[in-house]
Amino acid sequence: MRPGGAGQAFTQILRRDVTLAMRRRGEWLNPVLFFVICVTLFPLGLGPEASMLSGIAPGVIWVTALLAAMLAMGGIFRDDYDDGSLEQLLTSPQPLSVLVLAKILAHWLVTAVPLILIAPILASALHLPTAALPALVATLVLGTPVLSLLGGAIAALTLAARRGTLLLPLLVLPLTMPVLIFATKAVEAAASGFGTEAQFSLLGALLMFSLSTLPFVTAGALRVGMGA
Repeated sequence: MRPGGAGQAFTQILRRDVTLAMRRRGEWLNPVLFFVICVTLFPLGLGPEASMLSGIAPGVIWVTALLAAMLAMGGIFRDDYDDGSLEQLLTSPQPLSVLVLAKILAHWLVTAVPLILIAPILASALHLPTAALPALVATLVLGTPVLSLLGGAIAALTLAARRGTLLLPLLVLPLTMPVLIFATKAVEAAASGFGTEAQFSLLGALLMFSLSTLPFVTAGALRVGMGA
């Protein structure tokens, strides 16, 4: 392996996947529309009472963001599997875990970053206190990469399954519960004026653990699924 080869391969795959996703508007537009529609339905269904909406705002934002991110999880490797380019990744001289991480990062940039950008606007519509908005954004920045990493691992495991699209959410949802709990508790604590150090430390630990382990798990799952 030549020096810098893995870094160059990482950059090339990241650029390729982001470019392809931006050309397919459904890759990033569907999760955003789902996120906006679901969040705006709560004031319509529950009423405009500010105290009630502000109390449920952290949970509503995070649960909806999780469901929106799951809409595109199945496509992390599906297109490459269908067109045969996934086999080229498996035979690449570069570490498969590095290439997998590039694809997961591309998924996060395309699907999660737009949600993070519009989340404060939707949270304000739910009367979440302004003081809690930075905490909300911070939890999304720390938590959504974990969702993408988990989704990548499960997508690799279910890639060759006939009903992998149906299995994916059933397998992902239980694993995302710690992220959902710590993130919502952090936002609720910030809204109430309490400290959030413990929740953010746990979210950071989950992110570091996921980054250090799940790319290797995903690479192994792809090799097993593809018989490589």
